[in-house]
Amino acid sequence: MTMASSPASTGSKARVGVQRFGTFLSGMIMPNIPALIAWGIFTAFFIEVGWTPNADLATIVGPFIHYALPLLIAYTGGSMVYNVRGGVVGVIATMGAIAGSDLLVANFNATLPEGESQLGQVHMFIGAMILGPLAAYTMKWLDSLWDGKIRAGFEMLVNMFSAGIWGFVMAVVGFYPIAWLVNGLMQALGNAVSWLVDMNLLPLTSIIIEPAKVFFLNNAINHGVLTPLGVTEASETGSSILFLLEANPGPGVGLLLAFTFFGLGAARASAPGAAIIQFFGGIHEVYFPYALMKPVLIVALIAGGMTGVTTNMLLGGALRAPAAPGSIIAVLLQTATGAYFAVILSVVLSAAVTFLIAAVILRASRKRDLAAMASTDDAFGAAITQTEAAKGKSSDALRNLRGGAATQADGDGGAATVTERQINNIVFACDAGMGSSAMGASVLRNKIKKAGVEGVTVTNKAIAALDPSADLVITQNQLTDRARHQTPDAVHVSVDNFMNSPRYDEVVELVRDQHEKNS
Repeated sequence: MTMASSPASTGSKARVGVQRFGTFLSGMIMPNIPALIAWGIFTAFFIEVGWTPNADLATIVGPFIHYALPLLIAYTGGSMVYNVRGGVVGVIATMGAIAGSDLLVANFNATLPEGESQLGQVHMFIGAMILGPLAAYTMKWLDSLWDGKIRAGFEMLVNMFSAGIWGFVMAVVGFYPIAWLVNGLMQALGNAVSWLVDMNLLPLTSIIIEPAKVFFLNNAINHGVLTPLGVTEASETGSSILFLLEANPGPGVGLLLAFTFFGLGAARASAPGAAIIQFFGGIHEVYFPYALMKPVLIVALIAGGMTGVTTNMLLGGALRAPAAPGSIIAVLLQTATGAYFAVILSVVLSAAVTFLIAAVILRASRKRDLAAMASTDDAFGAAITQTEAAKGKSSDALRNLRGGAATQADGDGGAATVTERQINNIVFACDAGMGSSAMGASVLRNKIKKAGVEGVTVTNKAIAALDPSADLVITQNQLTDRARHQTPDAVHVSVDNFMNSPRYDEVVELVRDQHEKNS
């Protein structure tokens, strides 16, 4: 039994808002990663500088990236808001933006003097992420206006024509203001990246990217900015360094190795397994709690990230397409021809720099950490105390983080009891609904099976995809508030680490007791 968390600070609300935005972006992009990988394979093999150049098959590359991928993203985003109907209207709207962007580029190129380099196509990823949800949301609102007011027998006629007419309207919106907006934004972002490259300042992006990852804001940066820019560059040159800015597994594995050798308690015990999952599985989320234990370790991650970017800049390291998930296997599969030495070295050096700096920090604070463990008997709990001050959490929220206890988000500040609801459907939730949540679901599923409990399902979803069917939702501490917002009637459990939380044994005991009473 725990108390509901107190209201979050303004800063916390802003952070949660950005996280929620990043989650939504991730929800549009992640299901379409296979399409990006397929495009990367076509690029790797068949373009002029590919492994097996083929002029005929290379003609697939351009339409694939210019039309198929943005339309897939638009459909996914629209369907997240309003199912298939929203997806269809989102695709229509995005097609307008693609055509509008092409016209703007063509008109601009027509004004250039002969011989001057012309603008290339703008791939409407960002436009799709805007128009897909927007068209779906407005379609949903319009449908609500005449819901229940249509004469019997005319429902299909109204539904078909209303979607077609509104799709037409949104396509015009995409053709004019959205195409102009996205073209201008991509030009500005491209110029900013070019300036950073020309001034040899691209490593400074790690100052933003590495802390953003730790605070679960990576999706907003990666999927909202880096992937669209990287895809544009790769479509012109065959590869892009931008795909490596966030996906490099080196800093994360360096941090986990430092905990393996110099950590304490549960953190040290779990770090080797986490390192394997992070490096080979590409689940970067597993190292976030370790950094949050001691926020100063973010300095080590930044230094490692900057080292990796610098190495790739100097030696020409780049990927043909996004590496998703960010495992060393995915990175190597997408590495551009002739860039393997640079990419591998960037991963090794970034891991080494992060490891060395993190090791110094952990050794320097060892006595203090041992004293904290002696008083709390919990290394993760002691670290959360430090994190509370850094993140402005209330004492009630801290209590929730420290114990990872199950709560029912009733919003009234009173106590909540987990046994008030029959637990049949357990859902692990994270940003993308893959990776770390899938890993946690697998761990708990095995525990429930060993306990001999039947009739309980354990699945994993993106937070944005949570629905009322979930009886109990398990999230990492930093994501619990967002999960509660999605499913206020469910029981919520917060954990520090999806791999080996003691909360899992409590959940197993709870469902076992419930099922024994009902049998």
